[in-house]
Amino acid sequence: MNVEEPIVGVGVIVRRDGKVLLGHRIGSHGAGTWALPGGHLEFGETVEACARREVLEETGLELRRVVAGPYTSDVFAEPRRHYVTLFVVAQSDAGEPQVLEPSKCTDWRWVDWSAMPAPLFAPLQTLFGSGFVPG
Repeated sequence: MNVEEPIVGVGVIVRRDGKVLLGHRIGSHGAGTWALPGGHLEFGETVEACARREVLEETGLELRRVVAGPYTSDVFAEPRRHYVTLFVVAQSDAGEPQVLEPSKCTDWRWVDWSAMPAPLFAPLQTLFGSGFVPG
């Protein structure tokens, strides 16, 4: 991965009963912050397919409808990376999220968008600070 070129990430705003799913990050950049499920867009993959794959890999949840949302552009000084994060809004109606990647996340929680925990992972902080509210 060339650190001089932006990386495309996908952040998934998983909704259920008026709440969104957040995980506590560990073991990578952003450790100690709260983040949405998501990850890197793979070559040839659609944003929707990436969202479905990442949420299933990280939480075991399947998504119903996936709708395109806004994007953010964030530069991380350490590690030296520039991420453009494409957000999607999705619904998950069944099952409880599981920690399927324990080296990356300690737990998953359903939280109110208006009562986000701190600190937030940079792309989510940028999104939240923009005033966007998932509908």
